[in-house]
Amino acid sequence: MVIYIDGDACPVTQEIVLLAKERELQVKLIKSYAHYSLQRYDSHVQEIYVDSANEAVDYKILAMVQADDLLITQDYGLASLALQKNCQVIHPKGFQYTQININTLLESRYQSAQIRKQGGRTKGPDPYTDEDRKQFKQVMRDTLS
Repeated sequence: MVIYIDGDACPVTQEIVLLAKERELQVKLIKSYAHYSLQRYDSHVQEIYVDSANEAVDYKILAMVQADDLLITQDYGLASLALQKNCQVIHPKGFQYTQININTLLESRYQSAQIRKQGGRTKGPDPYTDEDRKQFKQVMRDTLS
C-alpha cells in the first residue's frame, strides 16, 4: 500500500507522515507548484510537484494510484474516481468515502454548484477543528490496521 496525499490544502499532512512512518509505508505528496514548500520530509515521503493548471494534481494522482492504495483528499470528484480504481479514500475530516456515500456527496456538490450558478450563496465547509483531526487519526489508524 502506498499513501497518496492530495496535498494542496491537506490539513493533516504531518499526521499522515507520522502514521505512515510508524508502519513503514511510503507516502506520495502531490502538490501544484503554486503550493511549493521548503519543508523537507523523511525518506519515506516523496514530494511530487505538478503544473498549477486546474485538476493537474488530480490527474497526476489518478495516473499513479493503484488498487489497494490509500488516498487522502477533500475532493469528492477525485475520491469518486479513486474508488473506481478500488482504492481506499479518506477525507481529512475523518470519514471514509465509500461506494455507498459517494453519490450523496457528489449530488450535494452538484446542487451547491447549481445554486451558485444562479447567483445564490451556499455555506462553505465548517472550520477544521481539533476534533476533526482526532477523528481523522482514528479512521486512518483503523484503515491501516
